[in-house]
Amino acid sequence: MTTKTGQGTAIVTGASSGIGAVYAERLADRGYDLVLVARRRAELETLAKGIAARTGRKADVLVADLADAEGQALVERRLTEDGSVTLLVNNAGIGALGPVPGGDAAALDRMLAINVVALTRLAGAAATAFAGRGMGTIVNIASAMSVIISPTVASYAASKAYVLSLSRGLQEALAKDGVHVQAVLPGYTRTALIEGLSGLPDEIIMPVDDLVDAALAGLDQGETVTIPSLPDAADWDALEAARLKLTENISRDRPAERYRTKQAA
Repeated sequence: MTTKTGQGTAIVTGASSGIGAVYAERLADRGYDLVLVARRRAELETLAKGIAARTGRKADVLVADLADAEGQALVERRLTEDGSVTLLVNNAGIGALGPVPGGDAAALDRMLAINVVALTRLAGAAATAFAGRGMGTIVNIASAMSVIISPTVASYAASKAYVLSLSRGLQEALAKDGVHVQAVLPGYTRTALIEGLSGLPDEIIMPVDDLVDAALAGLDQGETVTIPSLPDAADWDALEAARLKLTENISRDRPAERYRTKQAA
């Protein structure tokens, strides 16, 4: 693990505001140099200057649109070629409604490009680079929606379920190489996206600082899946036990009895 005392450089995507910006601040406090990734140069430069002035850590700005293959490749190259990078925070992500009748197909395409394609490419580049170096950490920001069924944002929830599954598979693959993978599942968090919604009670919306601090505490404790708002970890353990029981019979050489039709004599 490399988070309690920073060793090297952390790349944070979606760093211009919200969760990504707080991760950048916290990681600089832990001794990391930073590469801040987002589309908005002005916000990144303001954040980088503030962090450098406050902590003395180096903070580079990397402007990239992760919905585009060119932007994805730009960050991939930094992960691959910069041997100082030991931590990736895959935070960039957006939401979209649908698929629903009359939904915006272009918005769905952009969401999947960022939430799924870009995250996978960057996680893959980090996995290869970190395994080769024998150390590193990948933090993928998923969502509590990954385990919730929602008709209006089914594609967003599905994209975050993908992140959860990918993260767990990567952890299984990379543990032997000294690489740790964590999936963080935030609930409602007080970001600009949530501020635009109405009717949500304050008691279900977590401040961003608290969310990131809890996620980092989970990382320090070696968790693969961190749900910052979950009071009792036994609830997750029960879900895991049910999943493992299901897998015992998930693939067999014959259909279950309830699906077999008996031929009339």
